[in-house]
Amino acid sequence: MFSHFTTSLSHPATVSHRRLRPILPLPTSKVLNFHRKTPSFSTNVSMNSPTVDSIANELNKPSLSKDNKGAKLKLDELNWDHSFVRELPTDPCTDVIPRQVFHACYSKVSPSVQVSNPQLVAYSLPVAHILDLDPKQFERPDFADIFSGASSLAGGFSYAQCYGGHQFGRWAGQLGDGRAITLGEIVNSKSQRWELQLKGAGKTPYSRFSDGLAVLRSSIREFLCSEAMHSLGIPTTRALSLVTTGTYVRRDMFYDGNPKDEPGAVVCRVAQSFLRFGSFQIHASRGKEDLEIVKTLADYTIKYHFPRIENTTKSDRLSSSTGLENDSIVDLASNKYAAWAVEVAERTASLIASWQGVGFTHGVMNTDNMSVLGLTIDYGPFGFLDVFDPSFTPNTTDLPGRRYCFSNQPDVGLWNMAQFISALSSADLLNEHEADYALERYATRFMNEYQAVMTKKLGLPKYNKQVISELLNNMAVDKVDYTNFFRLLSNVKADLTTSDEELLVPLKPVLLDIGQERKEAWTGWVRTYIKELSGSGVQDEDRKALMNSVNPKYILRNYLCQTAIDMAEQGDFKEVRRLLKVIERPYDEQPGMDKYARLPPAWASRPGVCMLSCSS
Repeated sequence: MFSHFTTSLSHPATVSHRRLRPILPLPTSKVLNFHRKTPSFSTNVSMNSPTVDSIANELNKPSLSKDNKGAKLKLDELNWDHSFVRELPTDPCTDVIPRQVFHACYSKVSPSVQVSNPQLVAYSLPVAHILDLDPKQFERPDFADIFSGASSLAGGFSYAQCYGGHQFGRWAGQLGDGRAITLGEIVNSKSQRWELQLKGAGKTPYSRFSDGLAVLRSSIREFLCSEAMHSLGIPTTRALSLVTTGTYVRRDMFYDGNPKDEPGAVVCRVAQSFLRFGSFQIHASRGKEDLEIVKTLADYTIKYHFPRIENTTKSDRLSSSTGLENDSIVDLASNKYAAWAVEVAERTASLIASWQGVGFTHGVMNTDNMSVLGLTIDYGPFGFLDVFDPSFTPNTTDLPGRRYCFSNQPDVGLWNMAQFISALSSADLLNEHEADYALERYATRFMNEYQAVMTKKLGLPKYNKQVISELLNNMAVDKVDYTNFFRLLSNVKADLTTSDEELLVPLKPVLLDIGQERKEAWTGWVRTYIKELSGSGVQDEDRKALMNSVNPKYILRNYLCQTAIDMAEQGDFKEVRRLLKVIERPYDEQPGMDKYARLPPAWASRPGVCMLSCSS
């Protein structure tokens, strides 16, 4: 089965390792059919041994040290531990000339961005807390210098990571951190490892034809969305600070031959790791000589970011049926790489199910933008759904084929996983049955998570495919606002005696300009929905509270970002900071902030607001 989901990395003919058959991305229905056709797994697990899901749950818990009080440190007191550069092969060359970097996971490089009177635009107190950083450090006169890249951070060791990837379904070869420079890793008081990375800090060997810089508009979007996604409960990279450089960067936003100078900026991104699918693909693509690096990098990743898998032994007897014709048994305890591949698959599936739940569209789901930790990473032309449109893509570059549109994200996630699995298999870390099983677990986990998400959003007592399918069809026909609809749906009462005239009143603000025929369609759906609710035994107010805890009132709509950007480009950062406060509490009512939950104005549909290119 694995061969049906994998693809060749399309590397040069000199590559000597086994190639795998190419395929096209599966349409959404094929992913669902794949799940339905997969036989149920018969799990052979002892009563006292861990299951795959229990391992996943344990891995998502923070590791705690005896001292969990959380220190308040100065910048020069951070606890650095540079495991990545200490344990992985380095690029022996130290220049930043764009070039191919072979047999190395990273290149040592320092920020080179030109800075003139940098200013701190915004910062995240919750991120400072996880770093044990004293909030007073944001008041340091040299803070903007340090986090723009103009001054070095004491104790750091800066580098750019080497990786490759598939872009829009085609192997792009070496990509790498072309404008991101990691300052190093710190270990906090909870024994958690965090990387600090400056995005827009200057050229690296991976910059290709770019200048390695970033502009204020894209930096504001990345800073705000990193924190917005975290507040929504979705795994993501974080953002510590946003700093302007005081210099200008020339950009052609629409690739139409009309470049302009824009204010430059740098975001300090924070994550436990920035390793991607492409971090493994690049070495697998370069043949036998670099296949050992795939293993070395996998060992490193498991050791530092999946330690419970490292410690799983054969005595734990974690084994499952593959569901294939010969009903092979995959013993995950006997091969840590197989257990790890399953964990990556499940985290990725859970992540994408959570995206679908809040209407988030990534826009550039290339394999180099897929985190092995299951984080949302690399915020480029992203967008939250305004009107429900399954074919929505926020990326103008993606318009011809809409490969990365909202409805395709689950399928692209599976396709991307197949490329990652292919890289591991090329290094003989997985056999065919283990590879198949990892992909099956992706499909199973996605369907389970997505059904659970949608059931909670509707406040249903159990999953009802027909009710949910008819709802989404109605929303697409009438271009209903995705976020506001689900928030208002909690106001519907489970009262079977409600008259037809009153049935749609709670949804009136989002059912705009619909004719009699569509009113009848919605009335029929709400009537069926109420019938489902009435049998649950849950009181209306209790259900409303539960639904509002999973259906946000506030999301980072593109037009809200643009309003903050327009003001910031004139030197006024108040709206960026105000918007940050709003998105930190997306599920709360927040009196006085209702304007941030309004339907988008007409101007929000113009290019550059609702849709952007990959340029930044």
